[in-house]
Amino acid sequence: MKITLPLYLFAALLLSPLAANGQGKVLPFESPLIGSVYIVPIEGMIDNGLASYITRAIGDAEVNGAGLIVFDIDTFGGLVDAADVIRQAILNTDLATVAFIDKNAASAGALISYAADRIVMVPGSSIGAATVVEGVGGNAAPDKYQSYMKGIMRTTAEANGRDPLIAEAMVDQDIELEGIVAAGKVLTLTAKEAVALGVADAELASIEVLLEKLGMADMPRVAHEVSGMERALRFFGSPVVQSILMLMMMGGLYFELQTPGVGFPGIIAAIGASVFFGPHYMMGLAESWEIMLFVLGIILLGLEIFVIPGFGVAGISGLILVVGALGISLVGNIGFSFPTGVAIGQATTTLATTMVLLILLMFSLARYLPRSDRFNRLVLMPSLGSDMGYTSAHSHLEYIGKTGTARTPLRPSGTAEIGDERIDVVTSGEYIESGTAIEVVHVHGAVVRVREVRSLGGASEGPASEGPASEGRA
Repeated sequence: MKITLPLYLFAALLLSPLAANGQGKVLPFESPLIGSVYIVPIEGMIDNGLASYITRAIGDAEVNGAGLIVFDIDTFGGLVDAADVIRQAILNTDLATVAFIDKNAASAGALISYAADRIVMVPGSSIGAATVVEGVGGNAAPDKYQSYMKGIMRTTAEANGRDPLIAEAMVDQDIELEGIVAAGKVLTLTAKEAVALGVADAELASIEVLLEKLGMADMPRVAHEVSGMERALRFFGSPVVQSILMLMMMGGLYFELQTPGVGFPGIIAAIGASVFFGPHYMMGLAESWEIMLFVLGIILLGLEIFVIPGFGVAGISGLILVVGALGISLVGNIGFSFPTGVAIGQATTTLATTMVLLILLMFSLARYLPRSDRFNRLVLMPSLGSDMGYTSAHSHLEYIGKTGTARTPLRPSGTAEIGDERIDVVTSGEYIESGTAIEVVHVHGAVVRVREVRSLGGASEGPASEGPASEGRA
């Protein structure tokens, strides 16, 4: 699709050197801005945790009577549904807002920037490349997702008086803007280009310069910060960590059901479930009924395995509830009101990726783990030696040092009488005639080794050394 921009845009391009020198003037607001300036950072990946934080920050600014919110943006994008939550929060506030792009406002970051009343960029920064992709760094998502993203980019641009075609070109690579972007490439603008095309209002070096331009240099400033709890929630709510936690849950549950009883896999599954649902519940992304569905699914699976042998209605229902609860918890729904297909598609992708990894994990562990010595130590005693009471036969250790009489010729094995018992004995190779006095020198398991007593009167000389001696080797 080829579109020729109006001539005024080309005229604006000719004026870009003025913008490059930082002389671009921030468009004044309809009325003077009075009140404190809230500076709110939008950094890193855009996720549900960040959306929750931005909503809180805007609420704090409104309650405390702020005059302006400056969003300090440096992001390569993230989840579309989270960006849409931030977009709506910015559009819905009555406070004046400025998107101050420090370095990058890519993908979902561009959408958030378009929601602000004014856009200001530092020299060397960029905005654009808002194509929806599958996963992190994946391929472009299907057309229906691109269409949705184009729609919200267009309507957001129109809401703040910006050219909707340029906003759409940041999403759709088939849009060609003559002199701006060729077909087959998504649009990304530098600070100079954005100012020249009317996307950004000015190219300024710092927030301090911005406030001077707006006449708010003397106003109180509030550097709004993400709390420690919100940082933790963002970490555990990120897609990668979510996948790991789901692997812990599903993998631990699988191996626990393979070896009934509350053991290490069950503990891992419980920890994964707690860390997965806890942050989601605290951020309002998982509701009570979703957690109840997950717990009910676990109960049904337990009934199927321990109470109702076989794999029937209870097992299938439990599996559906467990997987369904995990999928729903990845979507920022309110009650039974769910967001757009983009958010559902991203949740489905995360869940499907996790399930594939789970299958590979189960296959690998089931095939290779039982052969591992380390795994065998988890399920067997480390040693089954005689010191722990494990022997293949009764051991006559009490006979060591005792004397007796050979009742049969020892060639080298035979029978001897020690005390009142007749037992099988063996010599070290020498021949001992029947009736000869013998003494026990060594016992190993059921093997009782003896030698001839050479002392006068048949008295025992005690256990003999097995090393060389004058009377020979025992």
